[in-house]
Amino acid sequence: MISARGLCKSFGSIAAVRDVSFDIPPGQVVGLLGPNGAGKTTTIRMLTGYLPPSAGEVSICGHDTIDGGLAARRSIGYLPEATPLYPEMRVRDYLRHRARLYGLGFTRRKQAVGRTVERCWLKEVERRRIGQLSKGYRQRVGLAAAILHDPPVVILDEPTSGLDPSQIRQTRTLIRELAKNKTVLVSSHILPEVEKTCDRVIIIARGRVRADGVPSNLIARVVSARPPMHYVELLADARAEHWPIGKTELERIMTLVHEAHGVAAVTHDKEPVPLDESSQSPPGVAWFRLAVMPEAGKSDVREAVARALGSAGILYRELVRREPTLEQIFMKVIEAEDPG
Repeated sequence: MISARGLCKSFGSIAAVRDVSFDIPPGQVVGLLGPNGAGKTTTIRMLTGYLPPSAGEVSICGHDTIDGGLAARRSIGYLPEATPLYPEMRVRDYLRHRARLYGLGFTRRKQAVGRTVERCWLKEVERRRIGQLSKGYRQRVGLAAAILHDPPVVILDEPTSGLDPSQIRQTRTLIRELAKNKTVLVSSHILPEVEKTCDRVIIIARGRVRADGVPSNLIARVVSARPPMHYVELLADARAEHWPIGKTELERIMTLVHEAHGVAAVTHDKEPVPLDESSQSPPGVAWFRLAVMPEAGKSDVREAVARALGSAGILYRELVRREPTLEQIFMKVIEAEDPG
């Protein structure tokens, strides 16, 4: 497992990481998120033993990264964002070389290379030089090297960088397989991918842990504080003499929606929704989007809004309820004022 306690790292007068603490048990996939300059990469480098902390301590599978640095590093499979590879070496030769560095004997080395080539989908390029491979294949070579010695802890920095959608799906499957008997920490900027892959997320901003939990629980906290927004796209009068809005058709519709059961507030976009070339809308009218805020305790008002619009014969083409996403949680966390 990974255990970090009070991690701090300063570069001169700049505090890159400030009092970061967390535990990651076996069998869990954790996403480490943060904007550029948040201290995420510095934290990873301290976890992997590449940087000593200015204060605090890191334990990998019970081994302190300072006092038991060699044992701790042997327990880690690490894929850095900029994968260090030898472009002149062939894929299989490179993996054999890495296996020797890990101290694997001939038989184990042969088994490990064969197994990893299959797991990381490198069979068709195993005899090619690394420098001739695409970025996606080079990324897979780096991933293969990280898990070659079957480490109990795997730390992956941007593992899906440069991969196409099919390769991303395969990597996601591999990460889930690794988590069956390993501790996995994944750093990524692809938030929807983190949401699909990780059991838990840790968000770092300004050198501190600002959020830590299961993605659905973090989203639920926002939902409890503010219900999900509802959006309606409807047809309304957009002639010049009726814009900006006065006593127009759109204002009448907004009042109608506001009076629907469970609706707390209604706002609208200032500009019409752009029409596509296939639009059959009559001249002088346009589609507009309304944002509907439910009352406290009302999580879904779509039926009430649909009934109100339908009874008045008002044409609408979309009525959706949008839950907060991990990306919205991420932005809310990193934009919040620093607690100090």
